[in-house]
Amino acid sequence: MKQAFFLLLILITAIAYSQKQPVAVKVSYQKISLGKVADADNPIIIFSDAHKTLVSNKSIFDGKASFPIEQSLVYHIDSSYVISAEWSKGKHIATRDSVSLKKQSFELLPDTKTILGYKCKKARTIINSNTIEIWYTNDLKLKGAPSLLGQELGLVLETNRNGSYIVTATNLEKLKSIPPAILPAIANRPVDMLTYRDVLWRSRFITLPVFKDEIINFSDASKSNDSILRFANGTIALRKIKFPEINTGSQVFVELKEQSNGDAYDRTGSVFLIPEDQQQSFMDGLRDGATTLPEYDNGNGKKYHGILRTNSYSPLLELMRFFTPFGIKQYGHIQLKGKDWHEIVPYRQDVSELTPLFSNKEMWVGVFIGNYDKGGHKVSLDITIHKDEVQYNEDNFVLPLFNTVNVMEMAGQEYATMFNSSKGLEVTFTLEKDVKNVRLRYITTGHGGWENGDEYLPKKNTITLDGNVAFAFVPWRQDCGSYRLFNPASGNFDNGLSSSDYSRSNWCPGTITNPEFIDLGNLKAGTHTLTVTIPQGAPEGNSFSAWNVSGVLLGEE
Repeated sequence: MKQAFFLLLILITAIAYSQKQPVAVKVSYQKISLGKVADADNPIIIFSDAHKTLVSNKSIFDGKASFPIEQSLVYHIDSSYVISAEWSKGKHIATRDSVSLKKQSFELLPDTKTILGYKCKKARTIINSNTIEIWYTNDLKLKGAPSLLGQELGLVLETNRNGSYIVTATNLEKLKSIPPAILPAIANRPVDMLTYRDVLWRSRFITLPVFKDEIINFSDASKSNDSILRFANGTIALRKIKFPEINTGSQVFVELKEQSNGDAYDRTGSVFLIPEDQQQSFMDGLRDGATTLPEYDNGNGKKYHGILRTNSYSPLLELMRFFTPFGIKQYGHIQLKGKDWHEIVPYRQDVSELTPLFSNKEMWVGVFIGNYDKGGHKVSLDITIHKDEVQYNEDNFVLPLFNTVNVMEMAGQEYATMFNSSKGLEVTFTLEKDVKNVRLRYITTGHGGWENGDEYLPKKNTITLDGNVAFAFVPWRQDCGSYRLFNPASGNFDNGLSSSDYSRSNWCPGTITNPEFIDLGNLKAGTHTLTVTIPQGAPEGNSFSAWNVSGVLLGEE
């Protein structure tokens, strides 16, 4: 009799205990960054039962999430998970992993604390030099976490990364089951993790492809086609691109990749736009010859065409100045002990400040590489647009003033040797309205000569506005040796240096030359004159010096 009574008591206790244990839970988590609540309107939400955990967020459940919409579904029975995403309307992708959760390693610590009324234990791990502390409870006999980390410890109610980013549970609701309707649609054929991450990464920004493996060379055989125009014996390639409307605060990048296709030398390159806002543009010069463009005469006996802004002409807008290395890829067979040559040069530059000029417009985008080689160079060019909440500048005014890069060099355009005159470069421009916080986006590089040429000698650049010196500096690069592995065909000298090691006038083989941003203050409506002077070196035999400079006014109207 007593035995039956005790068995009944045990059964009643077990039933009562089981009734207290939830079959499933819904947990909401608040994110705290540097002591402040982050993304308050979109907490992390998880649903967990004995078999699985769904990691999601409020915006997804409310139907307000922006693409890509990503969720994780963890299967506790075998410690595997699926990450699924709708990366564009109606386009889904997923990846599966059955290894990573099993590899997670934690130091289990004796510390305890109570979160939402549940006793929690502490675990610690280090990932990529980040110390992460995890507080989890086993009171509910369920597993789950607000991320993939710690899913098998128990029900994670708080994670703390380096003491600066905390995800903590703010509400826990007991459920009879996970609502089937909230489970995400999973693509039929999961892809590998690398492909999944790449698709999602690319979905977060707009890519405007301009060129793919196009040859920039010097050859009569280089011809235009329906989409790409070629000029100056193939040293210039152009394509018309329709830019979308670019929101204020967005970040815009130019990305060029280059390989030698035969040319072994370091060459000047430029990525540019052709403004067509005035009666005449650089395109007219490409079609009809450089001498048809406005002429600049500073009294040194030479004529320079198409380099300055006039009342009826806009010069090229330079997006990026770059320099090819000595024979990357093509000459990788040249062996030196301890030198493992790179096979491609990636040039990537933020050009967001120029956005007002091309937003919501169709414009010619071009690449120039000055070379006389039939094989030349192979290039790919993309422009990417990234939405951003941070606005780095307030510029809504962009005015190209000058560009002395002789992009039509192989079609007879004169080298920029005008700095051998005291007048240097002088441009007069008219502002229709007052412009505030004006800056000059100025790119400068010195070229020519050998040991005594301006390429290898520091020379002061002086910018004068309306008769007053606005800025003076010596453009010089001393880091060229950092890019030795881009330059397999660079010559080596008796002193142990390679040609690509030498410091130069603001450029190195295989690099970009960054612009200087020169403050000019507030400018009134009316006519202004800006000059650039440089003490250009004298010719030595058939060797001469030149300076490629480009300038764009930026400001707020």
